[in-house]
Amino acid sequence: MNEPFVSVYTGSLMAGVDEVGRGPLAGDVVAAAVILDPLRPVDGLADSKKLTEKRRESLFAEICDKALSYCIARASVAEIDRINILQASLLAMTRAVDGLSVSPEHVLVDGNKIPRWRYAAEAVVKGDSRVAAISAASILAKVTRDREMVDLDSQYPGYGLAGHKGYPTKSHLEALARLGASPVHRTSFGPVKRQLEQLEIF
Repeated sequence: MNEPFVSVYTGSLMAGVDEVGRGPLAGDVVAAAVILDPLRPVDGLADSKKLTEKRRESLFAEICDKALSYCIARASVAEIDRINILQASLLAMTRAVDGLSVSPEHVLVDGNKIPRWRYAAEAVVKGDSRVAAISAASILAKVTRDREMVDLDSQYPGYGLAGHKGYPTKSHLEALARLGASPVHRTSFGPVKRQLEQLEIF
């Protein structure tokens, strides 16, 4: 971990929260909340984006085994389109914390926004590289979402979802233009919305 973060909370029941999937054109946004066990530390925690897929998978299993409590939650494509991606991300985070089997005394949230909830909380910019519990949450969320995108790739072939995980890569945009939007595409996102509008024109 780099850039150490000093919280106003110094107890043990602190949850870290992070989400994955705000930028993609397809799939749910996934959030995770983790309360680590200080007696069973997990070595090698870091921002999930900076870890290899193999390392993330290994840490995923270790976090699930050693954490005092964890919960993985989501907001659906329909919810994203209805309330916007920011609010959907905050909703997924709230569901993750609410789903913990142990109620946290304090919550640290990656980023600069905190959901409106009943928990004492702090926002931590770049928290996934500064706070172990947030790093753990980022790993759980990313591995879960990546796995789901691989499954969706088999259900909706041709888009390359297993490779780009729904992000607006050149190949994804080309597939979208060629195949149209699938049921798991976010119709409120610009490239998908424009593609649907073109179909209405013609």
